[in-house]
Amino acid sequence: MARAVTTRRKALNTALAWGVGLLIFFPILWTILTSFKTEATAIADPPVFLFFDWTLENYAVVQERSDYMRFLWNSIFIAGGSTLLGVIIGVPAAWSMAFVPSKRTKDILLWMLSTKMLPAVGVLYPIYLIFIKLGLLDTRIGLTVVLMLINLPIIVWMLYTYFREIPGEILEAARMDGASLREEILYVLTPMAVPGIASTILLNFILAWNEAFWTLNLTAAQAAPLTAFIASYSSPEGLFYAKLSAASTMAIAPILILGWFSQKQLVRGLTFGAVK
Repeated sequence: MARAVTTRRKALNTALAWGVGLLIFFPILWTILTSFKTEATAIADPPVFLFFDWTLENYAVVQERSDYMRFLWNSIFIAGGSTLLGVIIGVPAAWSMAFVPSKRTKDILLWMLSTKMLPAVGVLYPIYLIFIKLGLLDTRIGLTVVLMLINLPIIVWMLYTYFREIPGEILEAARMDGASLREEILYVLTPMAVPGIASTILLNFILAWNEAFWTLNLTAAQAAPLTAFIASYSSPEGLFYAKLSAASTMAIAPILILGWFSQKQLVRGLTFGAVK
């Protein structure tokens, strides 16, 4: 029997959830507000929250100083390309580990996960030398491959977890109906794992979008994404908080829009699934 929940308890839970959500969102909100302040107001003590003279000067300076669209396109190419390439490799790998396991499958999964514990700076020098030899330094292709390899363990682990929830009898029935391995993965397994694949794509796209270490060390000008765009506003003369906040707001705006759109689509998909 379901436990009865009082109206007071619902209101308390709702207020608590909103409080936690606002607490998490507050740094982003503060960055957005600071982007509309002057430099003097941005460093005022005590801080000014809402009641200040709003200005768009910082956005004009940032747009005049930097080619925002080039950085944005580099971020989209690198994050999207690395995520797509990782999913193309990760789906067959996760399928084999979930439905055709061997005695070493768990060892391989743990080994893949252990690579995430390796400090990135420990492999920077050899990768840097390889990139110089192959002519991949400051190229979108090279950075896409690196970010794909970095996030591949997470992709395989997430897909493996989702695939394990799918009954193997469904795939056996598809084989009995004459489905080939390619048709089994494309037309049976993939449609059933769409929510898992979608969440994997979204998470890894955000991880690649926010990656700063590799983008700052393997790019200079041509392939620099938005992380390098933001870092360019930290100069030896000091931090220009208002302009830095404007650059950060321009960098996180696509992710905020993507998150809102993904949430709407997820809710719509769950609602459709429940009705169906």
